[in-house]
Amino acid sequence: MNCLVIDDEKLALELLEDNVKKVPFLNLKGCCRNAIEAIDMMKDHKIDLIFLDIKMPGLNGLEFIQTLSSPPLVILVTAFAQHALEAFSLNVVDYLVKPVPFNRFLTAANKAFDIFNMKQISQQSHAFPSSDHIFVNAGYSLVKVRLQDIIYIEGLRDYVRINLANDQVVTTRISMKSLEEKLGPATFMRIHKSFIIALDKIDSVQKYRLIIHGREIPVGESYRNALQSYITLRNI
Repeated sequence: MNCLVIDDEKLALELLEDNVKKVPFLNLKGCCRNAIEAIDMMKDHKIDLIFLDIKMPGLNGLEFIQTLSSPPLVILVTAFAQHALEAFSLNVVDYLVKPVPFNRFLTAANKAFDIFNMKQISQQSHAFPSSDHIFVNAGYSLVKVRLQDIIYIEGLRDYVRINLANDQVVTTRISMKSLEEKLGPATFMRIHKSFIIALDKIDSVQKYRLIIHGREIPVGESYRNALQSYITLRNI
C-alpha cells in the first residue's frame, strides 16, 4: 500500500516514518508538514493510506479529509482524544492518540490493509474489462460512452473531460483516480496527473510529451517509466 505521513511536528513525523518502514506491506511515498504539501504529493502519486495529524497550521486534518472528493484510507494520529466522534463520522480507519505504541500502530495498519484488499476485490468485480462501454453522469443524464471512441481524458479542477472521436466531448464530475481504476490498464494509461490516454490512439512519443489525435500532451515525470516500458515492448 502506498502511504503518506502528514504531521507538522518534526519528531512526530520521524516517529511515524520509522513505524511505517517497519511494516512490510506499507510503501512510504512521502512525508509532509501540512495539508497543502500533501495535496501536491497526491497529484503525482497514487496514495492508498494516509497517517494524518489533526492540529496543523492552515488546514487541519479533519478539514483536509473533507476537501478530498475520493479520499484514500485515513488513520488519524493525534494528541487530542476529543475529536474521535467527528473523525469516525468521516469514515477514518482508526484514531490513534499520541504517544502511539508500535503494537497499536500495527493493529491500525493491519485494519487498513484488510479494508484495502476488500476494496481491490470489489473494484475488480465491478470493473468492465470485457465491456465495450461505460455510463457517466453528464448534466442530468447518464451518457453512454463507447471505450473505443475515447481518445484521451483530461482532468480539470472539479470534473473530467472525456474527449471522443469525431471531436465529441463528455464532461462529468468524477475523480481521475476513480476513472483510472475503472478503465482497463491494457487499453488506457495515465501519463500525467491531468491526463489518461487511449494507448491505441498514440501518434508519436517523445521524452516529455506525446501526440495523440493531433493534440500535444505532457508526460509526467512519475509516469514516464510505465509509458516507456509500454513503448519498448512494441518497438521494432
